[in-house]
Amino acid sequence: MNEHDGKQRWSPRGCACGCGNTLSLSGAALSRRQFVQGIAGAATVAAAGLGRPQNAMAQGAETKPYRIDVHHHLSPPSYIAASVGANFGDGLMRGWTPEKSLANMDQAGIAVAMLSVTQPGVNFTSGDAARKLVRECNEYSAKLIADHPGRFGGFAMLPLTDVDGSLKEISYALDTLKLDGIGLLTNYHDKWLGDPAFLPVMEELNRRKVVVYTHPATADCCVNLVRTEPPGMVEWGTDTTRTIADIIFSGNAQKFRDIRWIFSHAGGTMPFLIERFVLHPLLEPKAKATVPEGTLAELTRFYYDTAQTSNKAAMSALSAVIPTSQIVFGTDFPYRTGIDHVKGLRNAGVFSDAQIMDIERGNALKLLPRLGA
Repeated sequence: MNEHDGKQRWSPRGCACGCGNTLSLSGAALSRRQFVQGIAGAATVAAAGLGRPQNAMAQGAETKPYRIDVHHHLSPPSYIAASVGANFGDGLMRGWTPEKSLANMDQAGIAVAMLSVTQPGVNFTSGDAARKLVRECNEYSAKLIADHPGRFGGFAMLPLTDVDGSLKEISYALDTLKLDGIGLLTNYHDKWLGDPAFLPVMEELNRRKVVVYTHPATADCCVNLVRTEPPGMVEWGTDTTRTIADIIFSGNAQKFRDIRWIFSHAGGTMPFLIERFVLHPLLEPKAKATVPEGTLAELTRFYYDTAQTSNKAAMSALSAVIPTSQIVFGTDFPYRTGIDHVKGLRNAGVFSDAQIMDIERGNALKLLPRLGA
């Protein structure tokens, strides 16, 4: 059981060339061999571990829903129409309805779902058409929130490659529609979120201290790389990792410290690449200035959701790097269900009951206190 409350400190000691140096976690020296063996053991998901009996809370049967789902997709009618016209999307996305969301939430004891449009966002279009679609989707989210008091929140879309359009939409979405934050994709036509082209938008998000939820998207560079692998299988986790690294090593994490980032799917492959993240500024002189307190100091300020990663392997890896205080509950509905994740977190055997309560509600309330009203 992982009972740590404070932030871990994972730092390289000795030679950075890989010739037998040790690593430190919470001040305890750990050899490379011990590190690899420990992660290998944590990554073994036994079938028996996924089938333990569930108590009433795990089944979502508590009398009053309390969970907050930060990774919950909606499909506004205009977005469904656009997907049909542009020939993208799938049946789950196009078949979404508010009633399906509410039924899933009620089954899993989810009080509030934070709504966001899934990938590809408006990456398939541009100009006035992108601005129009973004506006219609954000207005639909706001109406859904108003029509179902206390059940939904919303992360607004932006046409990020259109900086002027994005700045106008930030103002409208946050000041007029009163949405809760901004939802961004991990990349926009092979520009990740540390790209200088997006600096005016990042400056405004930082000035407003906005919660920014991110969702992976298929990069132009990496479409159909392997015939047997759809992008959601491997590439999206990788793209989340790319954008985390770009935000940090571009200097944006230091420069825009009031943006509160949420990364999907437990940070993608970041937990498994932690040695490379930590050692990068030691091996690359240009990167040192971007992380004056070390890479881990930046990584542990971000938030990471549990969507499609509520299992022993993923949560063991994430919680070995990131404090439980930075993990938030997400389900990826309609692609997975809330009850899948409620059961998965408990079956994983990684967190105490108190930590699960923080993941499922308390940590999100720190970011979005309105949801507790």
